Amino acid sequence: MYTPAFLLAAGLAGFLGGIWVLRHGLEQMAMERLPQILQRFVKTPTRGLITGTVVSALLHSSAAVTVITIGFVSAGTMTFADSLGVILGSNIGTTVTTQIVAWNPDDLIFPCTVLGVLMWFALKGKKRYLGLAVFGFGATLFALNMMTRALAPLGDTDWFPDVLQASSQNPIYGVLAGAGLTALVQSSTATTALTIAMAGQGLIDLPGAIAIVFGNNVGTCITAVLAAIGSPLPAKRVAAAHVLLNVAGVLAFLPILDLFSRAVQLFSSSLPVQVATAHTLFNIASSLAVWPFTGVFARLIEWMVPGRGKAE
Repeated sequence: MYTPAFLLAAGLAGFLGGIWVLRHGLEQMAMERLPQILQRFVKTPTRGLITGTVVSALLHSSAAVTVITIGFVSAGTMTFADSLGVILGSNIGTTVTTQIVAWNPDDLIFPCTVLGVLMWFALKGKKRYLGLAVFGFGATLFALNMMTRALAPLGDTDWFPDVLQASSQNPIYGVLAGAGLTALVQSSTATTALTIAMAGQGLIDLPGAIAIVFGNNVGTCITAVLAAIGSPLPAKRVAAAHVLLNVAGVLAFLPILDLFSRAVQLFSSSLPVQVATAHTLFNIASSLAVWPFTGVFARLIEWMVPGRGKAE
């Protein structure tokens, strides 16, 4: 029992490390242009949503984009109103990683790690960071494979299936579990990948997995909240918008969880792919539901977090 637990912890740590290496490589390549890109292409909700989607997909982290956005708003280089489109888009962009994870392309592990190392030593200047990103992607896939293998023996224990069964019967437990774990590791991508791995091993059914994914979306808000502590009022409003968007989405989808689960099954017969599809559809629906009413949403946040601050 200790060996699977150790492998699971090592796999989760490796996944977080791989995502960091991947993101760091891409950030170093675009660090000089990223502020200009975010500030230039966010002047309308639509452009902000597209920009947030693309940047989050590239950086594999909605939390990272949200924190960067909070930093810009704190510095007064981006207004709170302009930031909302980015926040909506970041929730969509982060689902790209879970789609890749769901297909579990193990055959890419060795080529990516070797190619990444070769590119790091062969390329010059900032281009070499592309090799770091490729290596990080390979490391992420390897860590996911490790987590999947570590989870397999848990199905034979006396207690683990009972815990997951309870989460499946009461989605609130699943939401709380997902929120708590994501708040602890501060990566919804990692916890969603872990959920997909459990589904792939047959340890949890689709409604239970979707409930955990809902919780992951709530737990990831802790990163934005922590980043906003001590920041100017507009930055606090960005964090509040992120929290409200994700919590409201979960509250809207929980009553129709069974219907949503059946709808997701139409897209694929593979349970891991179904979980990833649910994550994608949930985030797209939540963001697009708010997108036409960005101005109203901004005024709601300003009412919820009252006061006067610069760069509003």
